[in-house]
Amino acid sequence: MMSDSTSLPATLSVESADAPAADAARKRSIERTLGIFVPILTVLALLVLWQLLVVGTGIPQYILPSPIAVAKALVSDWGILWPALWVTTEITFISLVLALIGGVGFAIFLVQSRWIELAFYPLAVILQVTPIVAIAPLILIYAPTREAALLICGFLVAFFPILSNMVQGLKSVDHNLLNLFDLYGASRWQALLHLKLPAAQPYFMTGLRIGGGLSLIASVVAEFAAGSGGPNSGLAFRLLEAQYRQNMPRLFAALLLLSALGVAIFAFTSFISWLSLHRWHESSLKREN
Repeated sequence: MMSDSTSLPATLSVESADAPAADAARKRSIERTLGIFVPILTVLALLVLWQLLVVGTGIPQYILPSPIAVAKALVSDWGILWPALWVTTEITFISLVLALIGGVGFAIFLVQSRWIELAFYPLAVILQVTPIVAIAPLILIYAPTREAALLICGFLVAFFPILSNMVQGLKSVDHNLLNLFDLYGASRWQALLHLKLPAAQPYFMTGLRIGGGLSLIASVVAEFAAGSGGPNSGLAFRLLEAQYRQNMPRLFAALLLLSALGVAIFAFTSFISWLSLHRWHESSLKREN
């Protein structure tokens, strides 16, 4: 009898210890489910309101098409919109890759000396503050091809956020760690590879997320400035074409594809950031309490 009475409190203590863990797991599961379904339900509710507004007020399709009309245009004009979407995606990602290479390389060059930074950093600032709409016509004139001009525009816009974040990251290394590397006789390149670049990784990921969206915006703006059609035209030209023809369902379908592309780029860059930082950086680690 004594053994049964003593084992009962032990069992209760184990169950009481497991209860908070089970509640925390249940809470995380509910939050994960809500994080997926709440945005979807919000978008669906807005689409229903949009449909009811168009049908209830009798707005003509050439002014504001209904979501059903946009969906039909997306299906019927897919043969036109899909090649344009692929062209815009290709230009965006190539310009982003070029901006990553140029931004990281130029940032490493700038932090080698204070005089180098003073001499060359203002040039990057000038490129950033000059509106791409203003210089896109000049780039279209001097670039050898239209595709090269679009890539240059995308590169220029995405370049500075990556550069500025990388410079800030490379200059934000703990001075005690720098002194430790100096104490052990590490060379400048050893300190760069093993200390500065890993420490600047969170800043680089921030620049990557910003640059991804800006490269898409720059590609669209540059194509607006180019204004030329043909089989290698992107979604921006299809937007202009639909506007000139007053084909509002196709215009909204192209806008929908551009928005989806922007969301996909943001999700992709955010996933890369999480993949790189979730094991060690405080911005991606969950609080234990």
